[in-house]
Amino acid sequence: METTRNGGERVRSPLLKLSDMLNMASEVALFAMMMAMILITLLQVVCRFFFDALIWSEEVVCFLLVAASLLGAAIAFKRGSHIAVTSLVLKLNPGLQKALSVFVQLIGIVFFVIVAWYGGVLTKSESFQTTPAMGISMSWIYVMYPLIGGITLVHLAAQLHETFRR
Repeated sequence: METTRNGGERVRSPLLKLSDMLNMASEVALFAMMMAMILITLLQVVCRFFFDALIWSEEVVCFLLVAASLLGAAIAFKRGSHIAVTSLVLKLNPGLQKALSVFVQLIGIVFFVIVAWYGGVLTKSESFQTTPAMGISMSWIYVMYPLIGGITLVHLAAQLHETFRR
């Protein structure tokens, strides 16, 4: 949502600008993850058929799939494209629609605060563990939870802010 100043110029909140920038970076990262999954899987098939199997490929693709799913969810929150039952909501008066929107956004914020917080706890507590095939610290894998949880929180906070500005 944009507001106008006296001169008619449009002003976007800094939180909405941050949300937009994070979403743009998230979309690029999601595309890169999807392409990496396709290429690694293709490489694995070729290597299994003609050479030796790649030990690490299944593990990498699995971790990329989890990260891509979380990042896709964050992008869907930004776009407002998660599944919703709107037929009942659209029958409510505008004040109740706004209240329900605020309530849903607050529930989302609480949920993703928990995801980000406990993702950080998990990242720290499992740092001694390593991945079976690649041998890297699981902290590098688990960091996706606080990172993507934080991105989703920015999107939800920007939506909440814009809801109050209307």
